[in-house]
Amino acid sequence: MKINRFWRWIRDETTLERTLYLDGTIADESWWGDEITPKLFRDELFSGEGDITIWVNSPGGDVIAASQIYAMLVDYPHNITVKIDGIAASAASVVAMAGTKVLMAPTALMMLHNPFTIAIGDSEEMQKAIDMLAEVKESIINAYQIKTNQSRVKISHWMDSETWMNANKAIELGFADGILEDEKRKTADDVVFAFSRRAVTNSLLDKIKPKSPAPSGVTPGVPADILTQRLNLIIH
Repeated sequence: MKINRFWRWIRDETTLERTLYLDGTIADESWWGDEITPKLFRDELFSGEGDITIWVNSPGGDVIAASQIYAMLVDYPHNITVKIDGIAASAASVVAMAGTKVLMAPTALMMLHNPFTIAIGDSEEMQKAIDMLAEVKESIINAYQIKTNQSRVKISHWMDSETWMNANKAIELGFADGILEDEKRKTADDVVFAFSRRAVTNSLLDKIKPKSPAPSGVTPGVPADILTQRLNLIIH
């Protein structure tokens, strides 16, 4: 039986760190009643040890699949860092709540809304569908509340309104813990700035060390060490 996977694992053979990528729709083929697909995901999750990173870029999908993934990740006995680089909407936002730490790119989005379904039948069947959706909503609120510590009433209202959050809003409300930073650029900027300031400082100090006629605007007879102190105060 061919299984259409919506996930993939990457293992760094040098560091042995594992990264899980969730791209696109969660479960194009429903997990409802399917014992093979959830088992395969769990086997792959627990096939190694240590902390893992999960990159999420998904519009959502099957809420049952999302619920099972969430439960498996919560059961995993190591730290999980969720990194949202595009979108974590609907069911994907539920999966993200399993992260020990949830980080979002400055341009990423998170969205939560009420669950929906398709039902056919008489009024009794319609009422069963309504009751089922109400219970599904409560189960989703459980995951959001554990992560955010927000009240169930607030979370329910956000779901009713189909709430979209940028990274800053998600952090403010507790759905995320921080912003994904560009460590390469940050390090490069720090090095350039530190080098630049040090070079200018050393250049200026070197120029006033030799005894020479006082430059324009400087009172003759002021010792070089006093000028050095003043330069240090200005530069630092």
